[in-house]
Amino acid sequence: MDFLFTDEQRAIRDAIQKLCTNFSAEYWLDCDNEGKFPQEFVAAIVESGWLGIAMPEAYGGAGLGITEATILVQAIAESGAGLSGCSAIHLNIFGLNPVVVFGTEEQKQRMLPPLLKGEESACFGVTEPNAGLDTTQLDCRAERTATGYVIHGQKHWTSGAQRAKKVLLLARTTPKDQVKRKTEGLSLFYTTLDRRYAEIREIPKMGRKAIDSNAVFYDGMPVPKGDLIGEEGKGFHYILHGLNPERILIAGEAVGLGRAALNRAVNYAKERVVFGRPIGQNQGIAHPLAECWAYLESAYWLAMRAASLYDQGLPCGAEANAAKFLGGKAGFQACTQAVLTHGGMGYAKEFQVERLLRESLIARIAPVSEQMVLNFIAENVLDLPKSY
Repeated sequence: MDFLFTDEQRAIRDAIQKLCTNFSAEYWLDCDNEGKFPQEFVAAIVESGWLGIAMPEAYGGAGLGITEATILVQAIAESGAGLSGCSAIHLNIFGLNPVVVFGTEEQKQRMLPPLLKGEESACFGVTEPNAGLDTTQLDCRAERTATGYVIHGQKHWTSGAQRAKKVLLLARTTPKDQVKRKTEGLSLFYTTLDRRYAEIREIPKMGRKAIDSNAVFYDGMPVPKGDLIGEEGKGFHYILHGLNPERILIAGEAVGLGRAALNRAVNYAKERVVFGRPIGQNQGIAHPLAECWAYLESAYWLAMRAASLYDQGLPCGAEANAAKFLGGKAGFQACTQAVLTHGGMGYAKEFQVERLLRESLIARIAPVSEQMVLNFIAENVLDLPKSY
């Protein structure tokens, strides 16, 4: 058992840290204040070849694993970019894995290189307002036509849709009352987001303003038959294939966010002098920060273990879910403590920690709630009865 990074993994971390030094805290604060997409940052990531870190070399990727991808996003978040930086490239890193696994060779050649080169941007259309976490209850439908399908319905929390050219879309091709199992009847498409047939409304939100989130209303959007991924009706199973990697990446991002906040809090605690001594000398300040470090470390190494299991083709559902759970909580705790360490100045945008705190809630909510993670562990690890 080896907990040390390989030379290659250290080189990835060091290269990303160096790249991120070109984007100051003020840059990320400006993106957040103005709702400005961090295009300069994404361009730098593209130019350095990092978008395809976990994608096959045959289509322009680096052919590395989720372990390396987690190292990458953790370093980005820790640099101060937070979830604004990670979310700007998140889908490119692993979102099209269903295409890699279940797509035809023609689809892979057509769909993957433009995304990995940064020539096309994409969004993820799964969540719906009336389905929540129960994906089997999706209503957005894809009706068959002579040349393919037309899409009708609504998607919610579609991040990046304001800029996206493409959408990875899960839609119902068989009505719910006509399927034998509730996981059947959903199909997966990767297709052009045609704004002539899709109304995109941005959702105002408390954090990560640089990356838009949207409600998308589809009204007869045409989809060519060649944009169906895999077999019709099996889209739910294709989406499941990417859930564990997504949870691992979110865990790494949450830890990075927490480390960014912790670093700011520690520096402030060293410099801020009250009653003739730095406040970091007081155990009331020092101990909570030390506790945050311990929780962040435990979450990070569980994420690394989950990533290692995944890359070896071994079961990792419990570890991936637990890493997301612990990472989200540890990141939130560190960001909260960072604000408290700064006192009143923690509430000021100038010191950046309020921005990180607002973003930290995302990892606790998405892509799955903490309660559903605990349900999964209770049922699949502890062998307790299913509760939902």
